[in-house]
Amino acid sequence: MNDIRSGSEKIMGRKFPSYLQSITHWLGRRSMQSRLVAAYIIILLIPSIVVSNYLFGQIRDSYTNDTIKQGQYLLEMEKVNILNQIEAMELAAQLTISESEILEYISTREEPPIEELLDLNRGPLTDMINIQTNNPNIAHLRLFANNEHISEIWPIIFHERRIQSEPWFAKLDQLDGKELWMFKDKDPDILRRYVTDVNDQMPKVSLVRIIHAGSKRIGVIQVEMLLKQFSPKAFANIKDEGSQMMLADSSGAIYLDDNQPFAGRNPELRQAIENEFAEMNEQGINEKRFVVNKHPYLLVSTPIEQADAHILNVVSLQTAHERISGAEKQIIAANLILIGLLSIITYMLNSFILKNLRRLTEAMKKVRKGEVPTGLPLGGGGEIGELAHHFNKLIHTINELIAQGVKKQALTKEAELRTLHSQIDSHFLYNTLENIKMLAEMENQRTISDSLTSLGGMMRYNFKWSGEYVSLRDEIRHIQNYIAVMNIRFDEPIELELHIPPKLMEIEVLKMSLQPIIENAVKHAWLGVEESKSAILIHASENERAEIIITLRDNGIGIQAQRLERLNEMIHAENRANSSRGEEVGSGKQAFGIGLRNVHQRIRLYYGKQYGLHVYSSEGQFTEVVITLPKVLLMGGGVRI
Repeated sequence: MNDIRSGSEKIMGRKFPSYLQSITHWLGRRSMQSRLVAAYIIILLIPSIVVSNYLFGQIRDSYTNDTIKQGQYLLEMEKVNILNQIEAMELAAQLTISESEILEYISTREEPPIEELLDLNRGPLTDMINIQTNNPNIAHLRLFANNEHISEIWPIIFHERRIQSEPWFAKLDQLDGKELWMFKDKDPDILRRYVTDVNDQMPKVSLVRIIHAGSKRIGVIQVEMLLKQFSPKAFANIKDEGSQMMLADSSGAIYLDDNQPFAGRNPELRQAIENEFAEMNEQGINEKRFVVNKHPYLLVSTPIEQADAHILNVVSLQTAHERISGAEKQIIAANLILIGLLSIITYMLNSFILKNLRRLTEAMKKVRKGEVPTGLPLGGGGEIGELAHHFNKLIHTINELIAQGVKKQALTKEAELRTLHSQIDSHFLYNTLENIKMLAEMENQRTISDSLTSLGGMMRYNFKWSGEYVSLRDEIRHIQNYIAVMNIRFDEPIELELHIPPKLMEIEVLKMSLQPIIENAVKHAWLGVEESKSAILIHASENERAEIIITLRDNGIGIQAQRLERLNEMIHAENRANSSRGEEVGSGKQAFGIGLRNVHQRIRLYYGKQYGLHVYSSEGQFTEVVITLPKVLLMGGGVRI
């Protein structure tokens, strides 16, 4: 069963987001006017419902608290009456026990003479009868003697054998002379003189106590009172449809007037009261709300310590809750009607306010279809008037951009013609270089042939500008061709060392981003050095942030510290005017820096401001340019991933 419940909860958990998404999509397709009205309704309806529920919840709690206080007050009033009856019963028992002649009679071992019996009857027994006569609420005052040698004197003195079969008789010895209070549903005639007795069906309360003469047990005193005198409010036959008072003994048994329509004729409610009262005793509380057949009730109790019992008062909360719920429904209905009227008024006002907005929307639809109006004449101020003003400016800007686009198309056509002409000239140059190369090979001039091959590769790389991005492999090949051509000039050739992992050869770099740095190194790194082993190292690696670090290092004369600082400031300057006094890059003494700045600015333009290059140098030892690029692979066909 739990698996089924958890499965249904999972299904509902998956369906709820889809329902919410459907509602959001549906609202998104409504007009602004409809959404504004819906927003007004929600803004008014939800607080109204929340406040109404809160207020009526407070009213219910206030009514319940008042009912609890009233019930406790009634119980306290009834408790005073019951304590008075308890005091009367205890006094009657004490007066009976204080008659020494009666105690002597029930403890004697032989039958007294007639004269003593007559004196006993005229004296102490008459006093006991007067005690009951003076307090008519006492139903029975009986003394049960533990002595078979005496005669019973009705209706006061009886033998103990008449009560030895009672279930409470065995408990008396355990009480050590203390009082035992009992509640009974019936009041049978102990003398069994009548077949039927009116009092037989009446519940009663009994006070029972053992009588001792010294350390010897001589009998039992019993004082009984009908519950209708003991607790008049609980058994007064007052018809009340909304509440009922009752008594509970030490075992939790409930005693109430069965003729009452509230709980006396409702066995299910009576059983629920017993169960709730048992829980109240376990929890140590004096009031509790419970529900029987969807009807709410309130149970309030107060203890009667002298009789080891409780007085209970059960009150129905159904009528009050129905009245409060009815008032709540009426207020909610009134709120709904008011919100409906406000919604209609809001809809009409929004129609008037949003009229210009609809005109603006229609104008935008025409622009989308290709109809470019000259402007939208809308008067008035506010947000819509400002929006119309900016829309008119937008239309003016669109018209200007269209004119510029037409002009750009014309310039593009002209550039394409010039590019075609340049391609024709470059093909002529390539063919001429190939012819010269063939002549050099025929004359067995391998150095000239190889130099022409490298020069041709450089020219093809420069003229073939199909895009801004190339692979690192292509840029390195171009640098190798450049070094091969430059080595013709030097007696001591420049060595190019590559430390690049094969997996990084396909990363994306900007075309002509490394060659200017190599070119500056060739021109300036060994300026003024007659004999030296010239070398350029290119190293590529990937750092922990998935960035590509390319290092180009020469073993030239380096750069002075002060000059290196100015060089880096010029390279990283935001304003081009601040770098107008820049120097051309290298390790020599000539002005340098423009080429490095151009490479740095191109990298930042295409990849972002967190990328670029920085120059490090140590005078007389080396110059090092470190380039930071994002890791982007350039696949076949120029696709970047």
